[in-house]
Amino acid sequence: MTLMQPIPVHDAVRPPGPAVRIAGVTKRFGDGPLILDDVSLDVAPAEFVCLLGASGCGKSTLLNLVAGLDRPTAGTVSVPGGRAALMFQEPALLPWLTAAQNVELALRLRGVAKRERRERARELLTLVRLQDAGGKRPHELSGGMRQRVAMARCLAQDSHVLLMDEPFAALDAITRDVLHEELVRIRESQSLTVVFVTHNVREAVRLGDRVVLLSSRPGRVAKEYTVGIDHPRRIESPEVATLSVEITADLRNEIRRHGAGA
Repeated sequence: MTLMQPIPVHDAVRPPGPAVRIAGVTKRFGDGPLILDDVSLDVAPAEFVCLLGASGCGKSTLLNLVAGLDRPTAGTVSVPGGRAALMFQEPALLPWLTAAQNVELALRLRGVAKRERRERARELLTLVRLQDAGGKRPHELSGGMRQRVAMARCLAQDSHVLLMDEPFAALDAITRDVLHEELVRIRESQSLTVVFVTHNVREAVRLGDRVVLLSSRPGRVAKEYTVGIDHPRRIESPEVATLSVEITADLRNEIRRHGAGA
């Protein structure tokens, strides 16, 4: 398959400094316990950061704060270059629209002309290996196919920053592997900043420039790892496995320390 260029995302000049800045963020829902406690994290332009941690440590909550879907109880979150595009755990496709129309909707909201958005939607669906599924509605697609439509829709948004909340967790191993490769190539070609939530340690090491481990309940930055492994990376490679073992041991220690479930 020939890799086509995704929709340009460089129309605006990027401001200096981090692409995402999280400063002293605390989050509590109502009178409940702290979900996040004094989290600070800068993500550089074109950096790929993976967030890891036990269930309930606040990874998705943090992503929602960066996306602007919620506000922190204390601290600040900013995306200096503008808004971020968010890919959810679930595809969240509109059931009455076809796959192509779901992708076109993001382009329409950007003001892209009708003829151009139809062509770009076709290109993006081909990019995620759904070139023959544009006319199908979500109920006619498998779970993996629906998530690939969601990925194409996310790429259709004019943003320097992609937020991805366990987007490949429900996919089979082969499809996930293909989408890993596509995501890395697209990110590199467009210098995108990616913040990626996952429970899969090897996935984090395979994709990320940096892996950030959050402690459990409340979530704090427990440790950071720089992934000094050249691309292309394979999830089964010895280098990925070695770092994954180290991170997994630290994750288990965090779970035991806080008595949290995995």
